[in-house]
Amino acid sequence: MKGKKIAGLIVLVVLIAAMAVTFIAFREKPVEGEKSITIEVIAEDKTSTVYEVDTDAEYLLGAMEDAEGLTFEGEEGPYGFTVNTVNGVTADLNSGKAYWGFFVGGEYCNYGVSQQPVEDGDSFQIVYTPAQ
Repeated sequence: MKGKKIAGLIVLVVLIAAMAVTFIAFREKPVEGEKSITIEVIAEDKTSTVYEVDTDAEYLLGAMEDAEGLTFEGEEGPYGFTVNTVNGVTADLNSGKAYWGFFVGGEYCNYGVSQQPVEDGDSFQIVYTPAQ
């Protein structure tokens, strides 16, 4: 019985390692060099502000820092940087009211802003999203 538990544990460790290697090998990679992107902020009242950004940032957080006129605040956490305030408007999911949703090409971003790769021509949206 003890041998079966050890064998099962070994199989589990091997499967977890294989999944980690697969994730690392196939995740989106950042693109180096100059890129031109757009970042659109859609506020609670549905008004839109568009920022045309020329950046060499590899990730969305850096591109947001390069966007002239765009302001944001947040905090570093265990899963990366969490944005709570955009252009002076706070959306606090902890209070149950809303959150800032991040989209690229009309689809939810696969990663947080500190890990979301930026490619030339990308179109990002930061949307004030009421909690359901």
